[in-house]
Amino acid sequence: MSRTVTLASAGPALSVQDMGRPGFLAQGLTRGGAMDTLALAEGAALLGQDPGLAAIELGGMGGTFTFGEDTRIALTGAPMPASCDGETLAWYASHLIPAGAKLVIGVAQTGNYGYLHVGGGIDVAERMGARATHLSAGLGALLAAGDELPVGPDKGTSTGMTLTPEARFDGGTVRIVASMQTDLFDAQTQDQFTATAFKRDARANRMGVRLDHDGPAIAAAGQLNILSDVIVQGDIQVTGDGAPFVLMADCQTTGGYPRIATVIPADLPRMAQAPAGATLRFSFVDMSEARAIQERDTAARAKLKSTLRPLLRDPSTIRDLLSYTLISGVVSATHDPYQ
Repeated sequence: MSRTVTLASAGPALSVQDMGRPGFLAQGLTRGGAMDTLALAEGAALLGQDPGLAAIELGGMGGTFTFGEDTRIALTGAPMPASCDGETLAWYASHLIPAGAKLVIGVAQTGNYGYLHVGGGIDVAERMGARATHLSAGLGALLAAGDELPVGPDKGTSTGMTLTPEARFDGGTVRIVASMQTDLFDAQTQDQFTATAFKRDARANRMGVRLDHDGPAIAAAGQLNILSDVIVQGDIQVTGDGAPFVLMADCQTTGGYPRIATVIPADLPRMAQAPAGATLRFSFVDMSEARAIQERDTAARAKLKSTLRPLLRDPSTIRDLLSYTLISGVVSATHDPYQ
């Protein structure tokens, strides 16, 4: 018996992720970490543990998992069908998976990134202060069938809780702030950008998301003469063919395409989870409003635990229903309790 999770099968884009590595931008390394950090916070709340613990990010689809010991799990992010030894499991809930039982997670029904959290977190060795896989930096690798990952000590015991996630899996409006290069785009082009209904292109990964749109290409003045400088997650670059790219967790640290704006951190989960073909619009907010939004987002994450409620299960789907004590405290009116 050991605290491990073993992958009997794995989708093409599974990786260990946490909140990433801040502080290495000057050395050419972006923060990386989970594409949907809100999902990490939600999983931590469901298990009553630190949101900094690592989980398995399920890019587009899951896999088949077994555990060396009875293990608490939580499922968050893009909803995916899940079952344990054939019994359906609710998404956005915590569960106890018996040792040796087979946990099967399927394809995302909407959104892009689901998360499998375990009580105690995935306990692979830290590198540069984090456990997050950062493929473009050569830190870690995608998970594959046969991998066995260590699970950390679990201080919690409760399961059977659920919460209602923030809606973010079908695109929508993303809030942005002006960047250092926004003024390279004239007022008419900025208005065109915010008036356009973009479609999330299928060409997207952990480094960036391409956006398609109808109408004239978007272009900046002197676009071909811009020198490369620092870029960060959330920056929206406009390439030579007029298509915007939103830079994501594993983006590069410098670039020479002009940036029309930057997505505020609170809306990056919505950006990450927008599925291919989803409609996305952009709305400018000023810096003071962006700070206020970010403060509200931070406060909401801190209060996630207070939003938990018991998971109500449908008795018709409980395979071992008769093993539960459904009625207790029943006494006989004719029975003498002293005999």
